[in-house]
Amino acid sequence: MGRIIHIGSDHGGFELKSELSAALNRKGYSVDDLGTFSEDSVDYPEYGAKVARAVLKDGDFGIVICGTGIGISIAANRFKGIRAALCHCSEYAKLAREHNDANILALGGRFIDFQTALEITDVFLKTDFLGGRHKRRVDLLDNI
Repeated sequence: MGRIIHIGSDHGGFELKSELSAALNRKGYSVDDLGTFSEDSVDYPEYGAKVARAVLKDGDFGIVICGTGIGISIAANRFKGIRAALCHCSEYAKLAREHNDANILALGGRFIDFQTALEITDVFLKTDFLGGRHKRRVDLLDNI
């Protein structure tokens, strides 16, 4: 596959992160698990930041998961050049990649089942950015 998938979660996303990491490994992706490594309570901003920094360093994709996906996506989006998209379905993932060149997928571990999360992730990882008129808008986002 060639790409590294940086993945991180807080305690609310730990179970889904573990399942998703294993599935991505089976599909041939290199998964860089940045924690957390248990269901013990931790602070989601730390893990959103870890994934964002890793994505910025090497240009690969990231996945962040907390209970809702909201807080951890806000944390990741604090970094210039990161476009984390909270996706609830495959169509969101497709459009996040095509129109917004999203480089981090955010998921809500308490609101989405594993199979749906895997479908969303597959679409996110396989969809290309369309560029064109969307590039201008992404450039505007990156320069705010």
